[in-house]
Amino acid sequence: MRVEAAKRRSAMHRLAGAACLLAGILAFVPAPSRAAGADVPTASIPADASIPADKVPLVAYSGRVAGDDARTRLILDFDKRPEISVHYVANPYRILIDLPDTVFALKKDDVAARGLFSDIRYGGMAAGKSRIVLTADRPASVVASEVRKEEGGAGYRLVVDTAIVTEDAFAKLLSGQSWQDAAAVAETRPVLPGAATGDGGTFVIAVDAGHGGIDNGAQGAATGTHEKAVTLAFARELTTALNASPATKAVLTRDKDEFLSLSQRVQLARNQGANLLISVHADTLRQKDIRGATVYTISDKASDSLAANLAARENLSDEIAGMPLQGEPAEVADILIDLTRRETQAFSISLAREVVGAFEGEVKLINNPHRHAGFRVLTAPDVPSVLLELGFLSNKDDEQLLLDPAWQKKVAGLIAEAVQRYRSVVIANGG
Repeated sequence: MRVEAAKRRSAMHRLAGAACLLAGILAFVPAPSRAAGADVPTASIPADASIPADKVPLVAYSGRVAGDDARTRLILDFDKRPEISVHYVANPYRILIDLPDTVFALKKDDVAARGLFSDIRYGGMAAGKSRIVLTADRPASVVASEVRKEEGGAGYRLVVDTAIVTEDAFAKLLSGQSWQDAAAVAETRPVLPGAATGDGGTFVIAVDAGHGGIDNGAQGAATGTHEKAVTLAFARELTTALNASPATKAVLTRDKDEFLSLSQRVQLARNQGANLLISVHADTLRQKDIRGATVYTISDKASDSLAANLAARENLSDEIAGMPLQGEPAEVADILIDLTRRETQAFSISLAREVVGAFEGEVKLINNPHRHAGFRVLTAPDVPSVLLELGFLSNKDDEQLLLDPAWQKKVAGLIAEAVQRYRSVVIANGG
């Protein structure tokens, strides 16, 4: 009895802490001065707003995973009753558990992968939805799930039992589904007026903060800060710097902690009539002594193994979020990459050189700072695009700079100057 009472008290403490976290989130108003390392979901709801009960996010405040390589149970405790839906994706085998908007106030090891699962991720998706992605090395399915009200009214417990199945059984689960991933449909926004480039009209730059939502990206070696928080903080700073220039309009592909598929990022830039796309990242490497910024452009062949490995990791973003892979036919992909090379690669390379030139003597650069590889986020056939690796979160010196607002502002200003020089050359050449 004492053990059970202690468990209930612990659950109540965790729930109270989660409630405090949620209250802080709902009161948060995004501002450029927010610390770069902050990694909490953002909301634009004023503290005194009246929030309908059905709009308040769920809070998952504790969890655990138990089982072996045949059967595994996932348990999550929520403050309110969760409504779930289950879907399946192959290559690799994944079970997707979709939830309403949820704050995951979990400890790092609460739901560590074990048993059937080689990886467990959770976080926000598009349109106020959240997702848990269970990745397995062999076919698996949910065999039972239930929601139980906790004794003493502490909350609700979701229990999901999973087990291995045959390849044929998993194939039937896939073919029997009738659902469309909300994150697979690119958001449509109106094209901004005056977005043409060669006539001196508004010059539009799409600034893409890498990762977001369920996709945390890399993690800082010293502070544990997620890449998605670093990229969003810097993207906001860069947008401010770019918008300080006349006849320039910088727009964010994401302005909060949300997941966007790679194709969505490209399409959102095109919908905005973008003349440039700058995708911002801060990766990690096993070699912790490597540091410095890198600018990448697209190519069907990587310039080196580091570029190839980085592109492979960045291109896994959709897979991490549990999105079904919907690859284009080979001939279509070849056409797109050819169009990208012929019509925009020269402009992308020109921009990359301007950025590298602006950084020289001001910002630490990696050896051979302009590199290229097959990044999917750079595939817009009509938008010159670069991927900017600000530095490496695996290096303590780089990490310290990446989290420094003063450094962010300085680097953003240098990039804005490089973009204006690039624009001047484009206009002078009638492009």
